[in-house]
Amino acid sequence: MATAMAQKFSHFLPSMRQFRQESQPSVQPERLFTVDRADVPRLFWKPYIYVGYRPLHQTWRFYFRTLFQQHNEAVNVWTHLLAALVLLLRLAIFVGTVDFLGDPHALPLFIIVFASFTYLSFSALAHLLQAKSEFWHYSFFFLDYVGVAVYQFGSALAHFYYAIEPAWHAQVQAIFLPMAAFLAWLSCTGSCYSKYSQNPGLLGRTCQEMPSALAYALDISPVVHRILVSPDPASEDPALLYHKCQVIFFLLAAAFFSAFMPERWFPGSCHTFGQGHQIFHVFLVLCTMAQLEAVTLDYEARRPIYEPLHTRWPHNFSGLFLLTVGSSVLTAFLLSQLVWRKLEQKDK
Repeated sequence: MATAMAQKFSHFLPSMRQFRQESQPSVQPERLFTVDRADVPRLFWKPYIYVGYRPLHQTWRFYFRTLFQQHNEAVNVWTHLLAALVLLLRLAIFVGTVDFLGDPHALPLFIIVFASFTYLSFSALAHLLQAKSEFWHYSFFFLDYVGVAVYQFGSALAHFYYAIEPAWHAQVQAIFLPMAAFLAWLSCTGSCYSKYSQNPGLLGRTCQEMPSALAYALDISPVVHRILVSPDPASEDPALLYHKCQVIFFLLAAAFFSAFMPERWFPGSCHTFGQGHQIFHVFLVLCTMAQLEAVTLDYEARRPIYEPLHTRWPHNFSGLFLLTVGSSVLTAFLLSQLVWRKLEQKDK
């Protein structure tokens, strides 16, 4: 009797296992977080970087999860994301110490903090989410260029308002801010067009880098003039040291941005760490932090100098700032529509 029951039970177990396998949903294999360069379109390729790319057409949740995964954009995301969080903390400190509502001369300080946070957060979003598809790759980097334009005008405004010497102010006051707004928009337009046209040659680099170089030359001119004419040592004007640092950090950032160093010297060895664009991000963050420290010191210590210069029109720059933001956003939107049409024609 016991033997017969054991035989029946042994026959019953396989059928139970088969029933459980059929009733349970099939387990999907875990998706890979990174693929090789050959598995993504050429649009996503980086010079001398062969692995660490994220697959296209995944869910948005997938790309947000890659914030905590290792891939060839991870360092680019975190360098600017952490800096953006630091700026939020700095803004919270400013709110407790600076009267942004009651002091009309405090608005440029708020704008430079806001502009810095904008470009850092837009950059982090672009590097995190651009792998979603070709359309979103274009669109998020267009958004990144909008952030750069906003930051360019914010920098120009802060330097013109707080750091400028009266002699240079007398020379450029009529054209400085309108030209800064125009060049910021032109920088955004040139970068968007360069991305849209995908021209890797001299024309593409000129469209992206020449307007930005012109914008920086104008924006930094009050600082450079002040450094050249200032007789005071750094101990008597501590903001000067930070201004010098921001210039050095920016020039280093520009060098690494343009030259693809050091990955061009070690092709295939800088997939996750050591890319020139990552080093560019680090130096740009250092430039922004040094700039913000210098502008803060100027706001606090140079009021007897800048207040008489701007008493007649302390708010006229607000319209130019909004114009820069609006025109840059509109340009990025129009270019994204051109991208959409181009991709639709490509799929037909």
